[in-house]
Amino acid sequence: MHNRILDFSEEPAHLSARLSNLVIRRPDKPEVTLPFVDIAVLVSSHPQLTFTQAALAELAAAGAAFVTCDAQRLPVGLMLPLQGHFTQSERIACQVEAKLPVCKRAWQQLVRAKLRSQAAALRLETGSDAGLAAMATRVKSGDPENVEAQGARRYWALIFGDPTFRRDRDAADINRVLNYGYAVLRGMTGRAVCAVGLHPSIGLHHHNRYNQFVLADDVMEPFRPIVDRAAVSIAKTFGAGHELDKHVKAELIAALTGRYRFEGELRSPFDILSRVASSLVAVFQGERAELLLPDFDDFFSDDEETAGR
Repeated sequence: MHNRILDFSEEPAHLSARLSNLVIRRPDKPEVTLPFVDIAVLVSSHPQLTFTQAALAELAAAGAAFVTCDAQRLPVGLMLPLQGHFTQSERIACQVEAKLPVCKRAWQQLVRAKLRSQAAALRLETGSDAGLAAMATRVKSGDPENVEAQGARRYWALIFGDPTFRRDRDAADINRVLNYGYAVLRGMTGRAVCAVGLHPSIGLHHHNRYNQFVLADDVMEPFRPIVDRAAVSIAKTFGAGHELDKHVKAELIAALTGRYRFEGELRSPFDILSRVASSLVAVFQGERAELLLPDFDDFFSDDEETAGR
């Protein structure tokens, strides 16, 4: 599996299925075919993109995520496979029956990892982690003191070198880049969660009756700085208010398909997220006490091969 991210935003296209392959037809261009098993996420953002029901069904059967965008080409919807691991029902039962302390400890580990990840990103971008690594040690089970939010306020004031920056999903600035990158990351995480037989609507911390992917939102938290660092690079290269065009999307996708250090090896985010999701299954089943998460001091690097840029 090559874990490709496909973004259809620049020109009309028609997508169909033939012999386990995605068939891509575009005006005045040769037909292109691609095995469905090679696709991790497909992003639909061009208003004249059409597809057959068979193409969507094959995409889901292969375990891929489908992200659809609005008129501004910002992600607004996510489709994930219903079927995952062959012991899915057993694993979902363990997930549903997981005791509150187990879920709270898992959320504690994710918040600590997120703060360490943000600290590593800040060190690379600014030369200082602004105390976020120390804050990570203060996170208690369930994060009752909301250290995550305290760290976010410090982090966002520094990561773009702009103390006035605020994370605002509706702002017409670099926030649009973050929105797009997070949506693709969410699709990747949802795919990993479903692949190991967990249900994406049963979260550890996030709970929203209108959000069917709360577990993906939980698990992706430590990996958001992958997108943040790409957004910093984009802001420096193109400007914070630059259009969300193919060049910007290409840099985001390059970051999300790059290689990062995990357990002494360079691995793709898809591979890492799958291993994290598998460790969550083991936590639910009582086979391990802690999630398998990266050492974020090593995870990022200025080396282009490691950082995926």
